[in-house]
Amino acid sequence: MTKWITTPVAPELLRGALEAERTGRGLLPHRLPARARRQYPDPGLLAAEAKPSGVRLVFRTSARSIELDVHPTRTAYVGAPLEAGRYDLLVGGELVAQATAGGGTVHTVDLTTGAVTTEQGPPGTVRFAGLPAGEKEVELWLPHNETAELIALRTDAPVRAAAPSGRRVWLHHGSSISHGSAADSPTGTWPALAAAAAGADLVNLGLGGNALLDPFLARTIRDTPADLISLKLGINLVNLDVMRLRAFGPAVHGFLDTVREGHPTTPLLVVSPLLCPVHETTPGPLAPDFSGPRPVFRATGDPAEAAAGRLTLTVIRAELARITAERAAEDPYLHHLDGRELYGEADHADHPLPDQLHPDQGGHRRIAEHFAARVFGPGGAFHGPESGG
Repeated sequence: MTKWITTPVAPELLRGALEAERTGRGLLPHRLPARARRQYPDPGLLAAEAKPSGVRLVFRTSARSIELDVHPTRTAYVGAPLEAGRYDLLVGGELVAQATAGGGTVHTVDLTTGAVTTEQGPPGTVRFAGLPAGEKEVELWLPHNETAELIALRTDAPVRAAAPSGRRVWLHHGSSISHGSAADSPTGTWPALAAAAAGADLVNLGLGGNALLDPFLARTIRDTPADLISLKLGINLVNLDVMRLRAFGPAVHGFLDTVREGHPTTPLLVVSPLLCPVHETTPGPLAPDFSGPRPVFRATGDPAEAAAGRLTLTVIRAELARITAERAAEDPYLHHLDGRELYGEADHADHPLPDQLHPDQGGHRRIAEHFAARVFGPGGAFHGPESGG
Protein backbone atom coordinates (compact mmCIF):
# COMPACT_ATOMS: atom_id res chain seq x y z
CA MET A 1 0.00 0.00 0.00
CA THR A 2 1.22 3.48 -0.88
CA LYS A 3 2.44 5.52 2.07
CA TRP A 4 1.20 9.00 1.31
CA ILE A 5 2.80 12.24 2.43
CA THR A 6 0.41 15.19 2.55
CA THR A 7 1.88 18.58 1.67
CA PRO A 8 -0.13 21.74 2.31
CA VAL A 9 -1.11 23.44 -0.94
CA ALA A 10 0.62 26.74 -0.24
CA PRO A 11 0.99 29.85 -2.41
CA GLU A 12 4.74 29.27 -2.78
CA LEU A 13 3.96 26.18 -4.87
CA LEU A 14 1.95 28.24 -7.36
CA ARG A 15 3.21 29.96 -10.48
CA GLY A 16 1.13 32.06 -12.85
CA ALA A 17 -1.34 33.20 -10.17
CA LEU A 18 -1.39 36.76 -8.87
CA GLU A 19 -3.18 35.88 -5.64
CA ALA A 20 -4.29 32.81 -3.69
CA GLU A 21 -7.46 32.96 -1.58
CA ARG A 22 -8.11 30.69 1.39
CA THR A 23 -11.69 29.38 1.09
CA GLY A 24 -13.74 27.03 3.22
CA ARG A 25 -12.48 24.17 1.05
CA GLY A 26 -8.87 25.04 0.25
CA LEU A 27 -6.76 27.40 -1.83
CA LEU A 28 -8.32 29.21 -4.79
CA PRO A 29 -5.85 30.70 -7.31
CA HIS A 30 -6.79 34.07 -8.77
CA ARG A 31 -5.42 35.77 -11.88
CA LEU A 32 -6.61 39.20 -10.73
CA PRO A 33 -5.91 40.66 -7.29
CA ALA A 34 -8.75 41.39 -4.87
CA ARG A 35 -8.54 45.13 -5.46
CA ALA A 36 -9.23 44.67 -9.16
CA ARG A 37 -12.03 42.18 -8.51
CA ARG A 38 -13.75 44.60 -6.16
CA GLN A 39 -13.76 47.36 -8.75
CA TYR A 40 -15.90 45.34 -11.15
CA PRO A 41 -17.43 42.30 -9.40
CA ASP A 42 -19.23 41.13 -12.54
CA PRO A 43 -19.97 37.37 -12.56
CA GLY A 44 -18.51 36.96 -16.04
CA LEU A 45 -15.22 38.63 -15.16
CA LEU A 46 -14.97 36.82 -11.82
CA ALA A 47 -15.57 33.47 -13.52
CA ALA A 48 -12.94 34.19 -16.18
CA GLU A 49 -10.19 35.34 -13.81
CA ALA A 50 -10.76 32.39 -11.46
CA LYS A 51 -10.28 29.87 -14.27
CA PRO A 52 -6.56 29.29 -13.80
CA SER A 53 -5.25 29.47 -17.35
CA GLY A 54 -1.47 29.26 -17.13
CA VAL A 55 -1.48 28.55 -13.38
CA ARG A 56 0.51 25.53 -12.23
CA LEU A 57 1.88 23.87 -9.13
CA VAL A 58 5.67 23.58 -9.41
CA PHE A 59 7.77 21.48 -7.04
CA ARG A 60 10.68 19.08 -6.79
CA THR A 61 10.20 15.51 -5.65
CA SER A 62 11.27 11.92 -6.26
CA ALA A 63 7.62 10.79 -6.04
CA ARG A 64 6.34 8.17 -8.47
CA SER A 65 2.68 8.83 -7.58
CA ILE A 66 0.80 12.10 -7.06
CA GLU A 67 -2.77 12.86 -5.99
CA LEU A 68 -4.44 16.26 -5.79
CA ASP A 69 -7.84 16.74 -4.14
CA VAL A 70 -9.74 19.58 -5.79
CA HIS A 71 -13.20 21.08 -5.93
CA PRO A 72 -13.84 22.06 -9.55
CA THR A 73 -16.50 24.51 -10.69
CA ARG A 74 -17.43 24.01 -14.32
CA THR A 75 -20.05 25.10 -16.81
CA ALA A 76 -22.16 22.73 -18.91
CA TYR A 77 -24.66 23.47 -21.65
CA VAL A 78 -28.06 21.89 -22.23
CA GLY A 79 -27.83 19.38 -25.08
CA ALA A 80 -24.02 19.13 -24.96
CA PRO A 81 -21.89 16.62 -23.05
CA LEU A 82 -20.20 17.81 -19.88
CA GLU A 83 -16.49 18.32 -20.55
CA ALA A 84 -14.26 18.18 -17.49
CA GLY A 85 -11.11 20.30 -17.60
CA ARG A 86 -7.78 18.54 -17.93
CA TYR A 87 -4.81 18.66 -15.58
CA ASP A 88 -1.48 18.37 -17.40
CA LEU A 89 1.52 16.86 -15.61
CA LEU A 90 4.97 17.84 -16.85
CA VAL A 91 8.27 16.32 -15.69
CA GLY A 92 11.38 18.21 -16.68
CA GLY A 93 9.25 20.35 -18.99
CA GLU A 94 7.79 17.37 -20.89
CA LEU A 95 4.11 16.40 -20.79
CA VAL A 96 3.90 12.90 -19.32
CA ALA A 97 0.25 12.52 -18.24
CA GLN A 98 -3.19 14.10 -18.21
CA ALA A 99 -6.15 13.55 -15.89
CA THR A 100 -9.52 15.01 -14.93
CA ALA A 101 -11.33 15.42 -11.62
CA GLY A 102 -14.89 14.34 -10.87
CA GLY A 103 -17.37 15.95 -8.52
CA GLY A 104 -17.49 19.66 -7.85
CA THR A 105 -20.03 22.31 -8.77
CA VAL A 106 -21.72 22.28 -12.18
CA HIS A 107 -23.59 25.27 -13.60
CA THR A 108 -25.79 24.13 -16.50
CA VAL A 109 -26.75 26.85 -18.96
CA ASP A 110 -29.64 26.76 -21.43
CA LEU A 111 -28.34 28.96 -24.24
CA THR A 112 -31.79 29.35 -25.76
CA THR A 113 -33.36 30.81 -22.61
CA GLY A 114 -30.41 31.92 -20.51
CA ALA A 115 -31.62 29.83 -17.57
CA VAL A 116 -28.92 28.44 -15.26
CA THR A 117 -29.25 25.50 -12.85
CA THR A 118 -26.57 24.57 -10.30
CA GLU A 119 -25.68 21.16 -8.90
CA GLN A 120 -23.30 20.80 -5.97
CA GLY A 121 -21.11 17.72 -5.71
CA PRO A 122 -18.23 16.50 -3.55
CA PRO A 123 -14.56 17.24 -4.23
CA GLY A 124 -12.72 15.11 -6.76
CA THR A 125 -9.21 13.71 -6.99
CA VAL A 126 -6.67 13.94 -9.81
CA ARG A 127 -4.35 10.93 -9.83
CA PHE A 128 -1.02 10.30 -11.54
CA ALA A 129 1.11 7.18 -11.19
CA GLY A 130 4.16 5.65 -12.81
CA LEU A 131 6.20 8.85 -12.87
CA PRO A 132 9.90 8.57 -13.75
CA ALA A 133 12.16 7.59 -10.86
CA GLY A 134 14.56 10.01 -9.22
CA GLU A 135 14.56 13.64 -8.18
CA LYS A 136 12.74 15.82 -10.72
CA GLU A 137 10.88 19.07 -11.22
CA VAL A 138 7.15 18.56 -11.59
CA GLU A 139 4.66 21.02 -13.02
CA LEU A 140 0.97 20.31 -12.52
CA TRP A 141 -0.95 22.68 -14.81
CA LEU A 142 -4.48 23.45 -13.67
CA PRO A 143 -7.39 23.50 -16.15
CA HIS A 144 -7.76 26.65 -18.22
CA ASN A 145 -11.51 26.22 -18.54
CA GLU A 146 -12.80 25.53 -15.02
CA THR A 147 -12.16 26.79 -11.51
CA ALA A 148 -10.10 24.58 -9.20
CA GLU A 149 -10.06 24.96 -5.42
CA LEU A 150 -6.96 23.09 -4.27
CA ILE A 151 -7.57 21.02 -1.15
CA ALA A 152 -4.73 18.54 -0.57
CA LEU A 153 -1.57 17.38 -2.34
CA ARG A 154 -0.42 13.82 -1.64
CA THR A 155 2.76 12.14 -2.87
CA ASP A 156 4.73 9.00 -2.07
CA ALA A 157 7.91 11.05 -1.45
CA PRO A 158 8.57 14.47 0.07
CA VAL A 159 7.85 17.65 -1.86
CA ARG A 160 9.68 20.98 -1.78
CA ALA A 161 9.07 24.18 -3.67
CA ALA A 162 11.16 24.53 -6.82
CA ALA A 163 13.76 27.28 -7.04
CA PRO A 164 13.04 30.16 -9.44
CA SER A 165 13.64 29.04 -13.00
CA GLY A 166 15.75 32.03 -13.99
CA ARG A 167 13.76 32.29 -17.21
CA ARG A 168 12.23 35.57 -18.31
CA VAL A 169 8.67 36.16 -17.10
CA TRP A 170 6.26 36.84 -19.97
CA LEU A 171 2.99 38.49 -18.98
CA HIS A 172 0.32 38.29 -21.69
CA HIS A 173 -3.11 39.91 -21.67
CA GLY A 174 -5.81 39.14 -24.19
CA SER A 175 -9.31 37.81 -24.77
CA SER A 176 -10.84 34.33 -24.86
CA ILE A 177 -8.39 32.98 -27.43
CA SER A 178 -5.50 34.00 -25.18
CA HIS A 179 -7.41 32.53 -22.24
CA GLY A 180 -7.46 29.24 -24.16
CA SER A 181 -11.00 28.90 -25.48
CA ALA A 182 -11.40 25.58 -27.38
CA ALA A 183 -7.86 24.39 -26.57
CA ASP A 184 -7.69 20.74 -25.56
CA SER A 185 -5.73 21.24 -22.34
CA PRO A 186 -3.94 23.91 -20.28
CA THR A 187 -0.56 23.37 -21.95
CA GLY A 188 -2.30 23.41 -25.35
CA THR A 189 -3.35 27.06 -25.22
CA TRP A 190 -1.38 29.18 -27.64
CA PRO A 191 0.33 31.28 -24.91
CA ALA A 192 1.42 28.12 -23.07
CA LEU A 193 2.74 26.59 -26.29
CA ALA A 194 4.59 29.77 -27.25
CA ALA A 195 6.09 30.13 -23.76
CA ALA A 196 7.31 26.53 -23.85
CA ALA A 197 8.88 27.01 -27.28
CA ALA A 198 10.61 30.22 -26.16
CA GLY A 199 11.71 29.06 -22.71
CA ALA A 200 9.69 31.75 -20.90
CA ASP A 201 7.71 31.64 -17.66
CA LEU A 202 4.11 32.52 -18.50
CA VAL A 203 1.69 34.72 -16.58
CA ASN A 204 -1.51 34.49 -18.59
CA LEU A 205 -3.97 37.34 -18.12
CA GLY A 206 -6.09 36.24 -21.04
CA LEU A 207 -9.66 36.81 -19.81
CA GLY A 208 -12.48 35.41 -21.92
CA GLY A 209 -14.80 38.24 -22.96
CA ASN A 210 -12.97 40.78 -20.77
CA ALA A 211 -10.07 42.33 -22.69
CA LEU A 212 -11.81 45.71 -22.56
CA LEU A 213 -9.08 48.25 -21.70
CA ASP A 214 -10.29 48.36 -18.10
CA PRO A 215 -8.15 50.67 -15.93
CA PHE A 216 -7.99 48.10 -13.11
CA LEU A 217 -6.45 45.62 -15.54
CA ALA A 218 -3.81 48.14 -16.60
CA ARG A 219 -2.98 48.77 -12.96
CA THR A 220 -2.71 45.02 -12.37
CA ILE A 221 -0.17 44.71 -15.19
CA ARG A 222 1.66 47.80 -13.93
CA ASP A 223 2.08 46.23 -10.48
CA THR A 224 3.01 42.69 -11.62
CA PRO A 225 6.70 41.82 -12.06
CA ALA A 226 7.44 40.89 -15.67
CA ASP A 227 10.37 40.90 -18.09
CA LEU A 228 8.18 40.89 -21.21
CA ILE A 229 4.62 42.15 -21.72
CA SER A 230 2.21 41.63 -24.60
CA LEU A 231 -1.30 43.04 -25.00
CA LYS A 232 -3.68 41.56 -27.57
CA LEU A 233 -6.40 44.17 -27.88
CA GLY A 234 -9.56 44.75 -29.84
CA ILE A 235 -11.82 41.77 -30.43
CA ASN A 236 -13.86 42.04 -27.21
CA LEU A 237 -14.45 45.74 -27.78
CA VAL A 238 -16.15 44.86 -31.06
CA ASN A 239 -17.90 41.75 -29.70
CA LEU A 240 -19.59 43.74 -26.95
CA ASP A 241 -19.87 47.07 -28.81
CA VAL A 242 -18.69 48.90 -25.70
CA MET A 243 -17.19 52.06 -27.19
CA ARG A 244 -16.71 54.14 -30.32
CA LEU A 245 -13.57 55.30 -32.08
CA ARG A 246 -13.62 58.60 -30.16
CA ALA A 247 -13.17 56.72 -26.86
CA PHE A 248 -10.95 53.93 -28.17
CA GLY A 249 -7.80 55.93 -28.96
CA PRO A 250 -7.61 57.77 -25.61
CA ALA A 251 -8.41 54.50 -23.78
CA VAL A 252 -5.47 52.76 -25.47
CA HIS A 253 -3.17 55.65 -24.59
CA GLY A 254 -4.36 55.60 -20.97
CA PHE A 255 -3.88 51.83 -20.72
CA LEU A 256 -0.33 52.06 -22.08
CA ASP A 257 0.47 55.06 -19.87
CA THR A 258 -0.53 53.08 -16.78
CA VAL A 259 1.44 49.99 -17.77
CA ARG A 260 4.50 52.15 -18.42
CA GLU A 261 4.29 53.61 -14.89
CA GLY A 262 5.46 50.26 -13.55
CA HIS A 263 7.41 49.01 -16.56
CA PRO A 264 9.10 52.02 -18.19
CA THR A 265 11.66 50.02 -20.20
CA THR A 266 10.12 46.54 -20.37
CA PRO A 267 9.66 45.25 -23.92
CA LEU A 268 5.96 45.92 -24.54
CA LEU A 269 4.19 44.43 -27.55
CA VAL A 270 0.76 45.57 -28.72
CA VAL A 271 -0.96 42.93 -30.87
CA SER A 272 -3.96 43.87 -32.97
CA PRO A 273 -6.83 41.39 -33.56
CA LEU A 274 -6.39 38.06 -35.29
CA LEU A 275 -8.39 37.50 -38.43
CA CYS A 276 -12.09 37.02 -37.62
CA PRO A 277 -14.20 37.29 -40.80
CA VAL A 278 -17.51 38.04 -39.08
CA HIS A 279 -16.09 41.20 -37.52
CA GLU A 280 -13.57 42.41 -40.10
CA THR A 281 -15.88 45.10 -41.47
CA THR A 282 -19.06 44.52 -39.45
CA PRO A 283 -19.49 46.08 -35.99
CA GLY A 284 -20.89 44.26 -32.99
CA PRO A 285 -22.49 43.30 -30.84
CA LEU A 286 -21.97 39.60 -31.34
CA ALA A 287 -24.90 37.19 -31.02
CA PRO A 288 -25.17 33.38 -30.99
CA ASP A 289 -26.92 31.72 -33.91
CA PHE A 290 -28.69 28.43 -33.15
CA SER A 291 -30.17 27.86 -36.60
CA GLY A 292 -27.53 25.37 -37.74
CA PRO A 293 -26.35 21.99 -36.46
CA ARG A 294 -24.19 23.70 -33.85
CA PRO A 295 -24.13 27.22 -32.38
CA VAL A 296 -22.03 29.83 -34.15
CA PHE A 297 -21.56 33.56 -33.62
CA ARG A 298 -22.71 36.35 -35.91
CA ALA A 299 -21.98 40.09 -35.95
CA THR A 300 -25.22 42.08 -35.74
CA GLY A 301 -24.03 45.62 -36.49
CA ASP A 302 -24.33 47.63 -39.70
CA PRO A 303 -21.06 47.92 -41.70
CA ALA A 304 -22.11 51.36 -42.91
CA GLU A 305 -21.90 52.69 -39.34
CA ALA A 306 -18.12 52.18 -39.20
CA ALA A 307 -17.80 55.53 -40.95
CA ALA A 308 -19.54 57.14 -37.97
CA GLY A 309 -17.15 55.61 -35.41
CA ARG A 310 -18.52 52.11 -34.79
CA LEU A 311 -15.59 49.77 -34.20
CA THR A 312 -14.67 46.90 -36.50
CA LEU A 313 -11.47 44.88 -36.53
CA THR A 314 -10.29 46.78 -39.58
CA VAL A 315 -10.79 50.10 -37.78
CA ILE A 316 -9.07 48.87 -34.62
CA ARG A 317 -6.02 47.52 -36.46
CA ALA A 318 -5.47 50.83 -38.20
CA GLU A 319 -5.82 52.79 -34.97
CA LEU A 320 -3.50 50.52 -32.97
CA ALA A 321 -0.87 50.74 -35.70
CA ARG A 322 -1.13 54.54 -35.68
CA ILE A 323 -0.98 54.86 -31.89
CA THR A 324 1.96 52.52 -31.40
CA ALA A 325 3.93 54.12 -34.23
CA GLU A 326 3.47 57.56 -32.70
CA ARG A 327 4.40 56.40 -29.20
CA ALA A 328 7.36 54.33 -30.41
CA ALA A 329 9.04 57.53 -31.57
CA GLU A 330 9.65 58.26 -27.87
CA ASP A 331 9.44 54.70 -26.53
CA PRO A 332 12.03 52.41 -28.14
CA TYR A 333 10.77 49.43 -26.12
CA LEU A 334 7.25 49.60 -27.56
CA HIS A 335 6.42 47.28 -30.45
CA HIS A 336 3.42 46.49 -32.65
CA LEU A 337 2.31 43.30 -34.38
CA ASP A 338 -0.60 42.93 -36.78
CA GLY A 339 -2.60 40.01 -35.40
CA ARG A 340 -3.10 38.62 -38.89
CA GLU A 341 0.57 37.64 -38.82
CA LEU A 342 -0.43 35.17 -36.10
CA TYR A 343 -3.69 34.05 -37.69
CA GLY A 344 -4.52 35.31 -41.16
CA GLU A 345 -6.17 34.19 -44.38
CA ALA A 346 -3.89 31.21 -44.98
CA ASP A 347 -4.24 30.05 -41.37
CA HIS A 348 -8.03 30.41 -41.58
CA ALA A 349 -8.03 28.25 -44.71
CA ASP A 350 -6.06 25.54 -42.88
CA HIS A 351 -7.78 25.91 -39.50
CA PRO A 352 -11.19 27.63 -39.87
CA LEU A 353 -12.92 28.94 -36.76
CA PRO A 354 -15.51 26.26 -35.85
CA ASP A 355 -17.87 28.76 -34.20
CA GLN A 356 -16.76 31.72 -36.37
CA LEU A 357 -14.92 33.20 -33.38
CA HIS A 358 -12.50 30.76 -31.68
CA PRO A 359 -9.79 28.52 -33.17
CA ASP A 360 -9.56 24.79 -32.48
CA GLN A 361 -6.47 23.08 -31.10
CA GLY A 362 -4.79 23.16 -34.50
CA GLY A 363 -5.42 26.89 -34.63
CA HIS A 364 -3.85 27.36 -31.20
CA ARG A 365 -0.74 25.51 -32.37
CA ARG A 366 -0.51 27.65 -35.49
CA ILE A 367 -0.84 30.91 -33.51
CA ALA A 368 1.83 29.73 -31.04
CA GLU A 369 4.23 28.80 -33.83
CA HIS A 370 3.85 32.19 -35.47
CA PHE A 371 4.21 34.05 -32.15
CA ALA A 372 7.32 32.13 -31.13
CA ALA A 373 8.93 32.79 -34.53
CA ARG A 374 7.90 36.42 -35.02
CA VAL A 375 8.13 37.70 -31.44
CA PHE A 376 10.72 35.52 -29.66
CA GLY A 377 12.70 34.74 -32.80
CA PRO A 378 15.43 36.81 -34.50
CA GLY A 379 14.33 40.39 -35.05
CA GLY A 380 11.30 39.93 -32.79
CA ALA A 381 10.24 42.21 -29.94
CA PHE A 382 11.19 39.60 -27.32
CA HIS A 383 14.28 38.13 -28.97
CA GLY A 384 17.11 37.50 -26.56
CA PRO A 385 19.51 34.82 -25.31
CA GLU A 386 16.88 33.34 -22.99
CA SER A 387 14.17 33.13 -25.68
CA GLY A 388 15.54 30.10 -27.45
CA GLY A 389 15.93 32.23 -30.58
